[in-house]
Amino acid sequence: MVKHVELGKTGLQVPDVALGVMRIADKTAAEADAVIQTALDHQINFFDTADIYAGGRSSTTLGDSLARLNVKREDIILQSKGGIIIEKGQINGDGLKGPRYDFSKEHLIAAAEIELKRLRTDYLDVFLLHRPDTLLDPEGVAEAFASLKAAGKVRHFGVSNMNPWQVELVQSAIDEPLVANQLQFGIMHTGMIDSEFHVNMSDERSIDHDGGILAYSRLKKMTIQAWSPFQYGFFEGPFIDNPKFATLNDKLAELADKYGVSKNAIAVAFITYHPAKMQAILGSMNPERLAEMMAADQVSLTNQEWYDIYFAAGNDLP
Repeated sequence: MVKHVELGKTGLQVPDVALGVMRIADKTAAEADAVIQTALDHQINFFDTADIYAGGRSSTTLGDSLARLNVKREDIILQSKGGIIIEKGQINGDGLKGPRYDFSKEHLIAAAEIELKRLRTDYLDVFLLHRPDTLLDPEGVAEAFASLKAAGKVRHFGVSNMNPWQVELVQSAIDEPLVANQLQFGIMHTGMIDSEFHVNMSDERSIDHDGGILAYSRLKKMTIQAWSPFQYGFFEGPFIDNPKFATLNDKLAELADKYGVSKNAIAVAFITYHPAKMQAILGSMNPERLAEMMAADQVSLTNQEWYDIYFAAGNDLP
């Protein structure tokens, strides 16, 4: 049985793994349907997309697949993101050219509305600001959120890739709590944890690049959604079965044998075991591999096993 966590302070229980569809646009209809059906078969009903993924085609592909599969809207949770203008412009004919970020009231509303059309739905359960922008006007964001909420087009709001003070800046202008912050996190991207261990030290791991975002999120009961959990670096490639990470893969294989699952499931369990109650965003478009990842609910790591994985990834403790 899939495990659930509360999304922020909404009271809404969501699976602790979700399907991210950034790479679904180039799949055939049959291939896309197989991916979506695999998620649904594993009781994963939370789908994450963004207006810029494949220039909007990822959301369109997701919406088309959900329609073909006759999925009831009330049975799923749809989340999208907006605020990035790509260099060649968006595909909805708004005439905007980038590259830049744009969190103006007009663009955020337009971004959400075009996503509704692509996804073939009347509302988004969650809409996130896709990246922090130094030109962001909190009042303008608040007006966009209020307009979308009053029109019944978005139910909840959040952010992505923001540190605590950036979150606070947005939160200062809106009346309801932001529910989520999408942040890169996984076995080979543990900066937010490393700095918590190396407090009051002068080594490289003591450098806090994220402003204490992990503790902040726990205090504010703001769900961390872990993106690219199988990548090392910034989209440098997967670490599973990568000979560069032999020690880690040996440890993952050992635990996979113990629990009767794959290394993919152990890698997901490393994230969902954390008491911050994170939600892992899975991006695989391979149904078999996706099913392996979603078997993380069969894993009950011990504290020592969690630390053993952390050490095998090349980390240490002071």
